[in-house]
Amino acid sequence: MAKKGKAEDSVDRIPKGLYEKELYALQAELVKLQEWVRNEGRRMVVVFEGRDAAGKGSAIKRVTQYLNPRVAGIVALPTPTDRQKTEWYFQRYVAELPAAGEIRLFDRSWYNRAGVERVMGFCTPDEYRRFLHQTPIFERLLIEDGIILRKYWFSVSDEEQEHRFRSRLRDPMRQWKLSPMDMESITRWEDYSRAKDEMLVHTDIPESPWYIIEGDDKRRARLNMIHHLLSSIPYFGDVRPPLDLPKRPEPTGYERPPRELSHYVPDYAAELLERKAEAGSKAD
Repeated sequence: MAKKGKAEDSVDRIPKGLYEKELYALQAELVKLQEWVRNEGRRMVVVFEGRDAAGKGSAIKRVTQYLNPRVAGIVALPTPTDRQKTEWYFQRYVAELPAAGEIRLFDRSWYNRAGVERVMGFCTPDEYRRFLHQTPIFERLLIEDGIILRKYWFSVSDEEQEHRFRSRLRDPMRQWKLSPMDMESITRWEDYSRAKDEMLVHTDIPESPWYIIEGDDKRRARLNMIHHLLSSIPYFGDVRPPLDLPKRPEPTGYERPPRELSHYVPDYAAELLERKAEAGSKAD
């Protein structure tokens, strides 16, 4: 087991048992929120932004764990195509907005322009200034049209970020989470800090404020984020009508075709049990 980072040790960590119990209770409320959105025909957008390795992805995973993917969808757009680069900047994000009864969780969003594009020079100064001017207007239009919009910024200390990067480098199951751009975020820490500060000045507006999540303790960050989301929306739990299993009708003479006519997946689990039994007998 990897050692905890010093930054993570410095906070009062939530015990695992308490965390899991409270997370499950909050997830039960998220299901009620989902049903409220669906039944009332509401539209909800939740934006997840922040530092690399700050815990955005794991928070989204906990939010959606028990939700219906047909209602609560995750939006994680790739690099824009050459055609999309010539469109109005918000155009491809507009196409991902929810219809009635839907929730969309943006794993990074139009705020790419305020972060990586600004720091890495992927947009021009004019494009950046236009973004800062248009974003509050764009978000006010969404809200005026009835969309519930929440924006969360996940913060993490430089020490804890580096610890998480090193952990990913050692873990072959998570190395895919690292990219050259992530490595750049270490050497450009202060550039990203300045970009975030400027973004907040222009886009932290009364109608659509930014909510900051301290992410050095991932458990604490997930609980805080989900609890805040639930507390900020006046949803109510619909009373679902009780369901009873119907009585299975009597057989009418159907006969299943011979099993050998179908292609079955090989019983790999049975092989594992056989190997275990053989290993046990040899040990005896």
